[in-house]
Amino acid sequence: MAWYLSYIIIYFILMFAMGFYYFFKIKTYDEYLIGGWNTGFWPIVGTIVSTWCGAAVFIGWVGMGFTVGLSGFFKFALPGILFCLLLIVAFAGPLRRQKLYTLADLFGERFGGKSGIIPSILSAFVYSVPTLALQMVGMSTIFNITLGIETNIAIALSFALILGFTVLGGLPATIVTDALQSIIVIVGIIVLFVASIFYAGGFGNIVANTPIELISPLGPKGLGEILLYALSVGPFYLVWQSTWQRIFASKNERVAKRAGVTGFVIAGAISVLPFSIGVIARQYVPLDLDPDLLFSYVTAELLPPAVGGIVFIGLMAALMTGATSFILQGSSNLTRDLYQRLMRPNANNKQLMFTSRLTVVIITLLGLIAAYFVTDIASAYQWALRLSATVLVFPFLAVMFWKKVTKAGMLWSMILALIATLAWPLLNIAINHTIFGFAVSIISLVVISLVTQHDKTEQVRAVYWNDLDSAKK
Repeated sequence: MAWYLSYIIIYFILMFAMGFYYFFKIKTYDEYLIGGWNTGFWPIVGTIVSTWCGAAVFIGWVGMGFTVGLSGFFKFALPGILFCLLLIVAFAGPLRRQKLYTLADLFGERFGGKSGIIPSILSAFVYSVPTLALQMVGMSTIFNITLGIETNIAIALSFALILGFTVLGGLPATIVTDALQSIIVIVGIIVLFVASIFYAGGFGNIVANTPIELISPLGPKGLGEILLYALSVGPFYLVWQSTWQRIFASKNERVAKRAGVTGFVIAGAISVLPFSIGVIARQYVPLDLDPDLLFSYVTAELLPPAVGGIVFIGLMAALMTGATSFILQGSSNLTRDLYQRLMRPNANNKQLMFTSRLTVVIITLLGLIAAYFVTDIASAYQWALRLSATVLVFPFLAVMFWKKVTKAGMLWSMILALIATLAWPLLNIAINHTIFGFAVSIISLVVISLVTQHDKTEQVRAVYWNDLDSAKK
């Protein structure tokens, strides 16, 4: 326990030292929320790796490898990485030129008025809150296992530490610490992977004693199931605001593209390891173990505290960076998309800085409530991904490529796709959940846009080729 406590204390001393440094350095809300659009290559690479490797990677994907095998990588991780790379390669340039803050900000700038409300609400409350709660629960598990702190108290401690750091340092502190933490994350997961192989008796023994369906990339149900899961998961990452935030924070288009590709290639390579650890662990852990506890159990059992403490700090770093990123995502939506655009368009810097930090507190408190009271956070997270994808993907693509899309078409597409996705469980139809939501989204978007006129608040442009006015700032 002494090793664990020492590592945790040193880690948070360094984190809060960085937070206080940026608390006094940051002067504008542009710097606080988006790093002043001036972040370099390696910090962007590091923050992408750290943000990707959150609770889902370290906790969820190790458990998934344990239960479904390596096919989990091809169902969930690989589609996410490929769509993130698609976003970077195809869209990082034109998006970075717009000099915006959030995905909803793009809709607000293109269509004007209140058009960013639905994506803002989805991003701030439907996605950020349950995802933040996952990070808090994951961090509380570390405090429980390493220090013996009771779970409810550990969640409260996680809340206080996450909130304190985020309020102080904003996105600049998050990105700088992410760049450093990404090294700990990579080292930690590699150490655990190597230790698992040795403990299980080597690759030969692992392959000989593992059912073939757990090693096969296609799993027991074949390619069809893989592709269906990929369709359900992958498109969300075109509208994953954490990646958008890194694109906007980059100091230019070249950095946004090069750092984004580098970061996600590294993240993709790392993502193979947790699934592999889960498969390997079947050799030496009880098969009835709760999959969500597997990572912590394996770390505590396989590694001496001096080494295991480093792995736990890697997990702590991943959870911390994920939490701060999701908080700032929600804060950006509330501050930029709702407060500044709708309530106080002439707000000064002092008001915007205060609102930014206030909304950080609001999002973090909602995450705490979700961590305590939502009984199935994982399901809430899956719903958040599904809703975000079906509601936002086709309107985003239309904004980028189709000049004829209208404000009415965009808004009604979002509303109808949201209703369709939520209503699907009650309709008892054979069409896949996500396919049904996407079908409603694109059909309503095209039809309504063709029968309605452009609103006077719109900038009638296909953003992929024609920049918005914000690009001229």
